[in-house]
Amino acid sequence: MRVGIDLGGTKIAAVALDRDGAELARHRRPTPRGYDATLDALAEMVNAVDPAGGFGVGISLPGVVDAAAGRVRAVNLPWLEGRSFVADVARRIGRPVRIANDANCFTLSEATDGAAVGAAVVFGVILGTGVGGGIVVDGRILPGANGLAGEWGHAPLPWRGDADGLPVACGCGKTGCLETMLCGAGLSRLHHHLNGEALEPPEIAARALAGDAAAAGTLARHADALARALAPVVNLLDPDIVVVGGGLSALPGLCQAVTRRWGAWTLAAEPRTRLVVAHHGAESGMRGAARL
Repeated sequence: MRVGIDLGGTKIAAVALDRDGAELARHRRPTPRGYDATLDALAEMVNAVDPAGGFGVGISLPGVVDAAAGRVRAVNLPWLEGRSFVADVARRIGRPVRIANDANCFTLSEATDGAAVGAAVVFGVILGTGVGGGIVVDGRILPGANGLAGEWGHAPLPWRGDADGLPVACGCGKTGCLETMLCGAGLSRLHHHLNGEALEPPEIAARALAGDAAAAGTLARHADALARALAPVVNLLDPDIVVVGGGLSALPGLCQAVTRRWGAWTLAAEPRTRLVVAHHGAESGMRGAARL
C-alpha cells in the first residue's frame, strides 16, 4: 500500500493506493491554520486511510521543497517555513515521510499511470490559481540542485506584445511572470484588457463555446501566450510530452490551439512533442505523492 497526501492552502486530501495504483481509501478535510494543527491534521489523514499502519507516506504541497533539508517554502502555508517539516511529520505519525512540490507529484502521477505513460521525458504544467511545472525523466522526478527544477511559472512571458496587456506584479516579488498571465486571474485580466469586461474564466469559456467572438479572441490570445511560454521548454528540455492540469486545462480546444502555434516559436517548425490534458486531473497531486 502507498499513502499520498495533497496538502493545500485550503484543503488536505489523502489516498491509499495498492501496488497497481487502485484506490483503497480516501479522506479529505479543511487545512487548519498553524504548525502543530497541521501536524495533527496530517496524522488524522494517515490514520483515516491506513489505520493498520506500516506504510510510508508521501506529501505533495505547493511551493519550493528542499527535500534534502526537509524544509519547504509555501506562500499558502507560511507557518511551515523554516521548520524541520519532514522530521516533525515523521515523528508525529511514526512513519517514514517524503515530500515533493505539487507540480512534481502531478507530473509523476501522470507519467506513472496517467496521460504520459511510457514517455521518457515528461513536463507537467498546472494552470489554476497559480502556475506550476514539474519534470519527470525515466519515471523519476528531477528535483534540481535547489529543488527548483520545473519552476516555469516564474519565468517572464516571452515575446510579450501589446495584446497581452501590461506586466503585473507576481507573488514571488517579480513583475511579468508567466503565472500572472496564464493563471485563472490572468485570463480574467486578459479578457478585461482586450474587451473591457470583468468575467471569470468559466464564463469566458462558456461564451466562447456559445460563439461569442470576444471570448473566443481572449482564449486564442491566452493559447498564444501559453505556446510562447512552452516554446523555451521545448527548446531546452525537448520533452516527449507535456501534460496540462489545473482548472484551465479544461478550456475548450486549448491543446489544439497551442500545438498549432508553438512551432512558430520553437527551433523545430513542427515539434513532435505532444500536448495532452491530464488523465487524473485534481487527483494527480495525492496520487503522485503516494508514488514518492
